[in-house]
Parts: sequence; C-alpha cells; structure tokens
Amino acid sequence: MSQVEGKGRGRRRLCPDTARGSLTVELVLLTPVIALFLLVSLACGRYSLAREQVVGGARAAATAAAVAGSAGQAQQAALAAALPVLESNHSCTDPIVTVDSGSFAPGAIVRVSVSCRVEFADLLVPGFPGATRIKAVQGAAIDQYRTIQP
Repeated sequence: MSQVEGKGRGRRRLCPDTARGSLTVELVLLTPVIALFLLVSLACGRYSLAREQVVGGARAAATAAAVAGSAGQAQQAALAAALPVLESNHSCTDPIVTVDSGSFAPGAIVRVSVSCRVEFADLLVPGFPGATRIKAVQGAAIDQYRTIQP
C-alpha cells in the first residue's frame, strides 16, 4: 500500500505505482558497469606497479653494471641487481635483463634493458589483452678513472 500525504481532498501519492521496481532495474543495469570499472582499475594498478618495478630494476641493474670489473661481470651484476626488484611483487613474470656492453670502457655509458610480462588474463576484462610486456632502458656512466679488466 502506498503512502498518502495530507487528509481529505487533494490527496497526492508520494510513490506512484509507475516507479515500482525501478530500483531493481537500476541495480541490474549498474552492477555489471561497476564490476567492469573495478576490474579495469585493478588492471591499470597492476600495469602501473609492474612499470614501477621495471624502471626500478633497470636503474639498479645499470648502476650495478657500471661498477662491474668487466663486460662479462656487468651482465651478471645487472641480473643479480634487477631480479630481486622485479620479483619483490608478483605482477612481473618472465623478466629479461640485457646489458649493452659493446663500449665497456672508462668514461663510457653502459645501457641496461629490463623487460617483464604482466598478466591480465585472470581479471577477465573485455577488450584487454591477456598479457603485455613492459620494457625500460637505463644508462649509467662508467667511472673514467677506473681500470677495466679484459
């Protein structure tokens, strides 16, 4: 029974019969939209976190490669410095660390490329790829007054 306002003549209903069930319809229509918004937010957060990890890993790897004694040691040092940063959170999988040590000499710049794969398949967001690869390149200067091992 709907509520009525006032007494006597000119009664007016506060809830007309045509509005019955409209809240249910609104809920049915808005629930998928809200769920999709939350899933897209999660995917963007995962991408952002992985991007931050890759840049941090590349920075750490470039610094470690620049203080290594030789080009061979630079690859090992870069890998050892980048992997803990990339594995600190589980958003980065399949990390790849490469060192461009072609000009590994005092005063040169050593460049390190770090990439990893970010998975979105578990979120089931329509239109999003199942996974994407994030890549960052950082460089660090080798001290010009140091000796380099062959």
